[in-house]
Amino acid sequence: MATKDPQATQLARLAGLVADETRAACLLALLDGRAWTTGELARHAGVAASTLSEHLGKLVGGGLLTEERQGRHRYVRLADERVAHLVEDLAAQVTPAAVRRPRNLRESSAGSAMARGRTCYDHLAGRLGIAVTDALTSRGLLRQDTGFALTEAGLGWFDAAGISLDRSGRRPLARGCLDWTERRPHLAGVSGAALCRHALEAGWCVRIGSERAVKVTPTGVRALGELLGIEAGALG
Repeated sequence: MATKDPQATQLARLAGLVADETRAACLLALLDGRAWTTGELARHAGVAASTLSEHLGKLVGGGLLTEERQGRHRYVRLADERVAHLVEDLAAQVTPAAVRRPRNLRESSAGSAMARGRTCYDHLAGRLGIAVTDALTSRGLLRQDTGFALTEAGLGWFDAAGISLDRSGRRPLARGCLDWTERRPHLAGVSGAALCRHALEAGWCVRIGSERAVKVTPTGVRALGELLGIEAGALG
């Protein structure tokens, strides 16, 4: 009798965690990198808080989420960048034809904003993320031919732009993350997170609405034009 592959068992359990519409909705919402309360996620997923709590227990137990309690509130967030990439990569496999059409103008506008620019966990995504990634690559600051890697010129560019890179941890300095709207990889890893954080802190981008959408400000248009040669039309 053949022995079961323990890795196959673990993979099946992981797939089972994601293979539920309510849990999938929670994972997608948490791609914004924030901690959400049970009540917030329940409203987002359209289920009762008690039902949502059961789903969160499974996701926490499976290592996809971490939780903390403050008073009577329970907060959850994605466990780490690894989980964020897993969710984004899975979302990118959904064909456009399988995505539900917007029911009204508000949903259509929100979807368009997310496609133009958004955060994916802690880095920039959407057309904005792709534009930045393409600009870094075309200027010889980022290599994509053998996986994502910053060049020496790229490291110098981050230093010159005043964007510090923490190289003390195990997280990759640069890595590709498949964009679920553009079907192309954008920059993630330490450098992607640092660039996104700087863009928000410097006022290059601002968050809009209650989702993950961001838009480039006039200050950002000028900065990205001067630093990376990105034309304004590629940012809107």
